[in-house]
This record gives sequence, C-alpha cells and structure tokens, in this order.
Amino acid sequence: MLRLFRQIRRRLLSGNKFSKYLLYAVGEILLVVIGILIALQLDDLNEKRNTDEQETKLLLALQVNNWNEDRQRKVQEREILNGIKN
Repeated sequence: MLRLFRQIRRRLLSGNKFSKYLLYAVGEILLVVIGILIALQLDDLNEKRNTDEQETKLLLALQVNNWNEDRQRKVQEREILNGIKN
C-alpha cells in the first residue's frame, strides 16, 4: 500500500503537476485526520463501556450489601422478640 502511494507521489512530482500533488497531499492528510478521529471515538466508547461495567459491579455490590444488612436486622429483631417473649 505504501509502495503505491510512493509511486503516485513520485509520478506527480516528476511530471510538474504540483497542483495535483498538493491535492493528493491534502487528501492524504485528511485520511490521517479521519483515522485519528475514529481512533479517538473508539477510545471514548471503550472508556464508557469500562465505566458502565464498573458502575454495574458497584451497584450489584451495594444491593448485596443492603440485602445482607436487611437480613441481619431481621434476625436481630426476631432474637429480641424471642427474648422478650421468653
């Protein structure tokens, strides 16, 4: 692929077609910029996915913790009520 671009570049420069070469160079720069923008977008999406996964794990841990605390509180209430009845 690079070989093809190199050949195009040489042909345009050797034939005194500077305006066409300039257009080619601008096109090549645009391709690089588009590639960088795509890479940044993918990085942002990956970061968001990781953040969402961490948030889900944290929420599940909080839910389990709340469930365990609620269960412990109910056991303690039963023990207190059984102690009062006896």
